[in-house]
Amino acid sequence: MKRKKILITSALPYANGPLHFGHIAGAYLPGDCYARYERLKENEVLYVCGSDEYGIAITLSAEMAGRTPQQHVDLFHKMNKDFFDHLNFSFDHYSRTTCKGHKELVQQFFNDLLQNGYIEEKITDQLYSPKDDKFLADRYVTGTCPQCSYDKARGDECQNCGASYEATDLKNPRSKITGAPLILKPTKHWFLLLEKFREKLLEWLDSKDWKPNVVKFVKNYIEELKPRCITRDSYWGVPLPLPGTEGKVFYVWFDAPIGYLSATKEWAEKIGEPERWKDYWCDPDTKLVEFVGKDNVPFHAVFFPAMIMGQKQFYKLVDELPANEFYNLEGRQFSKSDGWYIDLEDFFKKYTSDQIRYAIAANAPETSDSEFSWKDFQNRCNSDLLGKYGNLVNRTLIFAAKHCDGKIPEMKDLEEVDRTFLNEIRGLIGQASKCYEEFKIRRASQIVMEIAQKGNVYFDAKKPWVSAKDPSLHRSMANTIACCLECLKALALVSFPIIPGTAEKVWHMIGQKKPFSQNRWNDLEEKNLLPGTQLPTPEVLFRKVEDEEIVLESQKLRSLSQNKQDPLATIQEFQKLDFRVGKVLSAEPVPKSDNLFKLSIDLGSEKRTIVSGIRRHYSAEQIIGKNVIVIANLAPAKIMGVESQGMLLAGKNGDTLEVLSVDTLPPGSKVS
Repeated sequence: MKRKKILITSALPYANGPLHFGHIAGAYLPGDCYARYERLKENEVLYVCGSDEYGIAITLSAEMAGRTPQQHVDLFHKMNKDFFDHLNFSFDHYSRTTCKGHKELVQQFFNDLLQNGYIEEKITDQLYSPKDDKFLADRYVTGTCPQCSYDKARGDECQNCGASYEATDLKNPRSKITGAPLILKPTKHWFLLLEKFREKLLEWLDSKDWKPNVVKFVKNYIEELKPRCITRDSYWGVPLPLPGTEGKVFYVWFDAPIGYLSATKEWAEKIGEPERWKDYWCDPDTKLVEFVGKDNVPFHAVFFPAMIMGQKQFYKLVDELPANEFYNLEGRQFSKSDGWYIDLEDFFKKYTSDQIRYAIAANAPETSDSEFSWKDFQNRCNSDLLGKYGNLVNRTLIFAAKHCDGKIPEMKDLEEVDRTFLNEIRGLIGQASKCYEEFKIRRASQIVMEIAQKGNVYFDAKKPWVSAKDPSLHRSMANTIACCLECLKALALVSFPIIPGTAEKVWHMIGQKKPFSQNRWNDLEEKNLLPGTQLPTPEVLFRKVEDEEIVLESQKLRSLSQNKQDPLATIQEFQKLDFRVGKVLSAEPVPKSDNLFKLSIDLGSEKRTIVSGIRRHYSAEQIIGKNVIVIANLAPAKIMGVESQGMLLAGKNGDTLEVLSVDTLPPGSKVS
């Protein structure tokens, strides 16, 4: 059978902070499981990844930390690479976009697109700091929200009302670093004319058998394509290869996916075959699989394919795009800044990489968001890994050592129950193979435990401890242990992509010498173990995770989060605010806004006009008549041309917003 050539990539992690388990669940563990499986299937696999190291966010974080951008990315590149090593990832090469060959490749992409008529230069007004004598990107900018007048709004989104906008729409824009006022100043930039690729992209997409929701999302995205800016004013990034463009660098979204190619070229140079990268990227028979999180779909299904279509040289377009949903922590997004994270250094002192790999795989966010919880982690470790998998390995090998001279017994004169058991195990191996081919590691992890559970049920049903006492039943006992050892071989095979360290241990404990990764899936599926093979002394694979540990871990998580909460307010600060009950008399949409209502509020002694960003959550009929809570002594502020004379109180959790209200207190009642 001809070997397939498979090129696998995982989205380049941004070198601007440490990775966490939420990242691993999306693009990395699925990619590693698939790479390990395809290698076992004897295919020619190359799995590349690397750090994404350019972008404005990095310069901002570096400045705030008192580091140069290079020092900053060096720190997180090493940190994230070490994290992947901890988790036993099998990248053939882990690169970085500051590597030697990346700049040249990015500039070549640009030149080809430019010469083929897909790039246009335009002059646009951007925010400029006279004090710093430089243009500032949105991450460097703060100002007054154009919708709700919040005076500390970010450069691209208001954290108060949730509005999105261009940084140039901010009122009173100023530098986030120095506080200096900003002005609009014309500057030249280059735009990728994405709309020119619309028909090519749609035709290409029609050939893909991807998830229907992914195809629908991408098609809608393609229909709305328009020119997209590919350059920024910055000193950190790949410079534009045109004369007179000093201080212009490529946007990170443009240069980052080209990092897959530069990583492959670096790999080829590393193995002493500089042209070998072309065997993958320039061969139409290569199967290219790109693992990403759902937030990366547009860049890998639209932008990067368009960039490749605009090249003079043929490059492989993505064939499969497994895109997972989000993986959260105890019901919330992982967040170092909010203290909602797991201390990884501490985690790996207590638990193994296979325990977390299995826990993530067993609850992988393949079709919807899922989460890590400490209680679920304990259950996966104790019930599955220890109670099913480890139990079968331990009881089989200990029994073989005691009653089979520590060797693999011969299978002879099998009973129907034995043959049925072996056939069921082979059937599950076939199911697992299909799951790995289709990127379904959640189902694959279930099959691992089905094999272990079948082995335990078979062992209990055959009762070899009874047969061992009766010489006339020793043949049956030997067959039982031989069949259980075949089950352990299947267990090692099917679990290797997910928990490779454990599978390797099991493989050696059933008497096999060469590394498991040097075996072939089909051989192990079809050939039985060699009778008479000496079995080494078994070792315990997993320990029990105690209740006390989980209680402490949960307490630690919540303690970290509480320590990161907003600073406490004094009673004097609180007493300055005048909270009143107000009845909503009317609600009118504010023109040119999707989120704002102009509310008429009865405060008992007077009526007030208040502009509130609740329109996405309430209809006019739902809010009229409610007795809401109003801050009545705020200074008036103009919002979208309407003077707002107060603020409603509301609670928010994720995308859910609820206005605070009371039932019986009349308008004007004081709230304290």
